[in-house]
Amino acid sequence: MDYRFSFQRPMRRSSFGSMKGTIVDLVPAGQGGRRADGCLLFATIEDTDGNTVNFFINPDTYVVDFTTLSVGMMATFWYRNDAPMPLIYPPQYTAVVVAEERSDRNVDVSYYSNSLVNEEQTLQLNLDGTVDVRTVNNQYFQASPANHNLVVIYSSSTRSIPAQTTPSTVVVLCDRNCG
Repeated sequence: MDYRFSFQRPMRRSSFGSMKGTIVDLVPAGQGGRRADGCLLFATIEDTDGNTVNFFINPDTYVVDFTTLSVGMMATFWYRNDAPMPLIYPPQYTAVVVAEERSDRNVDVSYYSNSLVNEEQTLQLNLDGTVDVRTVNNQYFQASPANHNLVVIYSSSTRSIPAQTTPSTVVVLCDRNCG
């Protein structure tokens, strides 16, 4: 038997999962046995294969461009892979980020390292003085976005590995938005 160890870096599981689909239902909701108070929405998403997933959209969910969500809209929902979830069907997650699907932009939600590479190692950020770095409540972020969970909005990237981009906007997800 061969007991040699490989010194390759182990694969890390991404912090965020996502689902892209059409919003087929969007209703006010309550959580934990509480009545709906208008602060929580329950969205049902259907992908192109007909699979459905339910998402809670709470006041901490960052909606890209502050778009008003509606039934029939194509959108991508990101959720924490390590967040607790009930073992029911269809799956039910709490959305951390929601972005309407648009052909003129790309959105990436991931943890970015000190070198501004996402944890999947598929995208590296080039931050020049023109990049708008904000918090989820639209305030200027006054520190380095490195070593944070980020929402990166960009229009194009290189074909290198990792791809490189100068994003139009970077939104820092402070810890309370990722819990």
